[in-house]
Amino acid sequence: MARRRKELPQIKAVEITDVAAEGNSIARVNDMVVFIPYGAPGDIVDIKVDKKKKSYAEAHIEKIITPSPIRIEPRCEHFGTCGGCRWQHLPYEFQLKCKQQQVKDALERIAKVNIPEISPILGSKNIWEYRNKMEYTFSNKCWLTYEQMRSGEEFPDRNAAGFHIPGAFDKVLDIKKCHLQDDFGNRLRLFVKDYDKQHGYSFYDLRAQQGLLRTLMIRISSTGEIMAVMVFGENNMQHIVPLLEAIKDNFPQITSLQYVINLKVNDTISDQEIATFYGKPYIEEEMEGLRFRISPKSFYQTNSLQAYELYKVARNYAELTGDELVYDLYTGTGTIANFISRQAKKVIGIEYVPEAIEDAKLNSAVNNIDNTLFFAGDMKDVLTDEFVEQHGHPDVMIVDPPRAGMHQNVVDVILKAAPGRIVYVSCNPSTQARDLALLDGKYRVDAIQPVDMFPHTHHVENVVKLTLKA
Repeated sequence: MARRRKELPQIKAVEITDVAAEGNSIARVNDMVVFIPYGAPGDIVDIKVDKKKKSYAEAHIEKIITPSPIRIEPRCEHFGTCGGCRWQHLPYEFQLKCKQQQVKDALERIAKVNIPEISPILGSKNIWEYRNKMEYTFSNKCWLTYEQMRSGEEFPDRNAAGFHIPGAFDKVLDIKKCHLQDDFGNRLRLFVKDYDKQHGYSFYDLRAQQGLLRTLMIRISSTGEIMAVMVFGENNMQHIVPLLEAIKDNFPQITSLQYVINLKVNDTISDQEIATFYGKPYIEEEMEGLRFRISPKSFYQTNSLQAYELYKVARNYAELTGDELVYDLYTGTGTIANFISRQAKKVIGIEYVPEAIEDAKLNSAVNNIDNTLFFAGDMKDVLTDEFVEQHGHPDVMIVDPPRAGMHQNVVDVILKAAPGRIVYVSCNPSTQARDLALLDGKYRVDAIQPVDMFPHTHHVENVVKLTLKA
């Protein structure tokens, strides 16, 4: 006989006191720290405990008794269910204050190195419709909210076009309107959904791994070009072609319409063949007169305007005079490498993804840049002592690693190469802080600049300038 699960408590009139990691808020109950999503400091709430450990608990808000004075009305009707913008109920200035503190706490508590005063965070000019890329999932079993399930209503139409519910790969929330990208994205997504319902096309079954409509990627560049990539779970051209023709006819502003037939288990298309149905196989971004070609598999910062601010900070921290050899580690499609190339003697970029390196080379060629050199491979395998001996000791290194930070082998080679300056761009202040501690023996932190790329989320970019100690 299965052991009965212990019912976790409800707690009345709890005060939320602060914000926490992953976009949560914090309350303290009998010396127990409780993490609660969608709370605002100053809220008085009734909560229901979902998980309890020895040192902490996780809970959700059942009722707001007294809202915090700083709490504002979220713009999105899906707030609290979608999980994508956990800070919509907080004023933007307060969001920036929290992100500034997040960077400060990480550097002081994890890095434990001497740091200068942190520059005020650079806020995003646009806090809505700022994303240049969105990806939507189609599902034949939309997620029903607790309110819908309790209503007793029947929901025969379960087809959805939206986002995965956090922590549930097979649950998709049907989205009526997302405020993070230009409204064109909403119109296209809803058109595809309605067209397919009218024509009886199957929406993907995430558990059975079958169905025609799988995902839709929409990219809108700062130059006004638009890319749409439809991903199908079946090779059924009798249905695929008419749908693509309908998209082309109804959305003439699309400059690149592409499609993928993905028959494998996961949704990633990095290993899939992409076909161009209409227009060019890429769109272009522009920055200081440079053109950057973006293909479906390319990485490009998703906030175009704020990416420019981020790269300007990195360039300023590099202090280039035109005589420097620069290594750009984790170069992606070579955006930073090409952006700084005019101020450097030579730039060498290294990136794990071969397709990204091909994009980097192409972007150099398109912009008539001839002082860049790019290499593909795992960073710890490419950046070796032998590589540095062959290509020269860098005067400056720019590193922009993934959220996990740098591998110890990479840190070791950097310390041995001993560039005069390191510019460390990070999307995760915690792992950045860990790496700064590893570099502390040879480098001092001279400047710190947080940059907000993602309003209404807890994510923050941070740029640190390090200088070789005398």
